[in-house]
Amino acid sequence: MNDLKPFLERSLRSLPVSPLAVLLVIILLMGVMMSFYTIPAESEGIVLRFGKYIEKVPSGLHAKLPFGIDNVILVPTQRQQKLEFGFATPGFTNPDQISDAPILEKSMVTGDLNSALVEWIVQYRITDPEKYLFDVRNPGQTLRDLSEAVMREVVGDRTVDEIITIGRQEIEDTALERTRELADRYRLGVSINQVQLKNVNPPLSVQPSFNEVNRAQQDRENVINLANGEYNKAVPRARGEADQKIRAAEGYRFKRINEAEGDVSAFNQVLKQYIKAPEVTRTRIYLETLGDVLPQARQQIIVDDTIQQILPMLPLPSKALEEPK
Repeated sequence: MNDLKPFLERSLRSLPVSPLAVLLVIILLMGVMMSFYTIPAESEGIVLRFGKYIEKVPSGLHAKLPFGIDNVILVPTQRQQKLEFGFATPGFTNPDQISDAPILEKSMVTGDLNSALVEWIVQYRITDPEKYLFDVRNPGQTLRDLSEAVMREVVGDRTVDEIITIGRQEIEDTALERTRELADRYRLGVSINQVQLKNVNPPLSVQPSFNEVNRAQQDRENVINLANGEYNKAVPRARGEADQKIRAAEGYRFKRINEAEGDVSAFNQVLKQYIKAPEVTRTRIYLETLGDVLPQARQQIIVDDTIQQILPMLPLPSKALEEPK
C-alpha cells in the first residue's frame, strides 16, 4: 500500500486533473483498502456475502469483496470464556460475562425450603462458530439462562446444609453434566469446560445464626478428631502392653513347665537308684540335704537330753567376758 500511493500520485500529476478522475481514484483506493482484513490468532472469521454465510476462514491475512458486499464476523474460538453469576469481576471483555441483576440471579430456594445466596462460574469455549452465530438467537444470553436454570434445579434438590458444607463438589459435577447436555440439545456450538461454585452463603438476615451453627459443627468435628487421636494413641498402647504381658505370661508358663519336667526327670532318676539300693540312696539323699542346709544355718549346739547344767559347758562370746565400763 505504501508503494502504491507514490505511484498513484505521480500518475495523477501526469494526467489532466478532473473531479471525476479524483473521485474514481479515491473509490479505487478505498476499495483496495477494504479488500484485505486480518483475523487474530485466537479467533476465526465467518464471511457473509449480502448477509449469507459463505465460508469460515482461519487466523491470518485474507481478502474479501469491498464496500459491504462481504462482511466478516470475528469469533474467538481459541479463547477460554466465562460467565459469572451473582457477582461481577471488573475489566471483563465478554459482554455476556455479567448480569444486570446479580442479586436476583444468586437468590435461590433449597430443597428444604430455605434460601441461599449462590455464586458460581461457568467456563466455556466456542467450538462451532456457525452454530453459535446462526442456530440460536443471542447464544451468550441463552447459555446464561440455561446455566441459571440448571443451577436452580440442582440447588432445589438439596438441603441448605449440603449446599454450604459437604455437597459443593457433587453440585458442581451435576450442574456441569446437565449444562453440557442442554448446550448440545440447543445446538449452541460451545463446549462447557467447568462449573465452579464460588461463595455460597445464607441470606444476610440469618447469616449470624448460620455462622454459629457452622462454628458448632466445626467444634464438634474438632472434638471428634481429638477423641479419635486419643483413641489412636491409647488403644495401640494398651494393645502393646497386653501383648507384652501375654508374652511374659507365656514365657513364665514355659519356664515352669520346663522346671517341672526337669524335676520329674531328676526324681525318676533318683527313684531308679532308690529301687536298686534303698539304704544307700536314702543315706546319700540325707547327706546331700545336710550339705545344702547346714552352710546356710546359724551356729547350732546339739547336746544329750540327760545333761542337767548346760550353761557352764557353753563357750561364752568374747564380748561377754569383757568387764563393764
